Amino acid sequence: MSNKDYTTNALMAVTASRLLEDNQNVVVGLGLPQIATLLAQYMHAPNINIIYEIGVINPEAVEMGVGIADPRLWYKSEHFTSFAGTLGGLLQRGKVDVGFLGGLQVDKYGNLNSTLIEKEDGIRHFTGSGGAADIATYSKNILAIMKHQKRKIVDTVDYLTSVGYLRGDNSRQDEGIPGCENITIITNKCVFTFERGSKQIKLESIHPGIELKELKESTGCDFVVPEQIKLTDEPTDKEIKLLDTKVDPNHLYI
Repeated sequence: MSNKDYTTNALMAVTASRLLEDNQNVVVGLGLPQIATLLAQYMHAPNINIIYEIGVINPEAVEMGVGIADPRLWYKSEHFTSFAGTLGGLLQRGKVDVGFLGGLQVDKYGNLNSTLIEKEDGIRHFTGSGGAADIATYSKNILAIMKHQKRKIVDTVDYLTSVGYLRGDNSRQDEGIPGCENITIITNKCVFTFERGSKQIKLESIHPGIELKELKESTGCDFVVPEQIKLTDEPTDKEIKLLDTKVDPNHLYI
């Protein structure tokens, strides 16, 4: 374990931020996706385009908002459009490089559920798709951040809100859904990606202090384990300082 002073949320945000590239168009969800994208902008991607599904593009928010309709997030935006402008004008024209999402569940093929959970005493409903289904359908790449629990990473999601690789192999394209280059799932324990051919979930890296046995016990589906297991790189002092002083100084999400 490192002696560096950072939270698990900070590690997740930093890990995600490093996967983003300069000049990409990124549709960003609230919370850690927002934090990670802003950090990337400060660190290595000054020309990244941050797009909120409500239609706000490249704001310079002084503090984090509590919802995408929070006007604090709109401050000094370069452009205002609408849901139709984002989902139709950008997404469906193939202009979005990364769709950055969250979810209640993800399955072994990267499908996401943000709609409902089946419990012994019935079904519990949540917020549902919003723009997530569109974002997962039309983005060239998908990033998702979520908690790592056995009931959250499963063989089959309780409800398919946002399509990943559907049933694996070429099933996504066979159903007429545009192809997705990469799906990456970042949890508080590890990073998952997917096999090129079968699209089966696989371990990309494991976070410091997490053992493989613990990871398997807290995962509700089998996953591919490489011969050499990589350790997730820890945040640097510079990244932690930016999170604390610039990105999320009120520690709303970190």
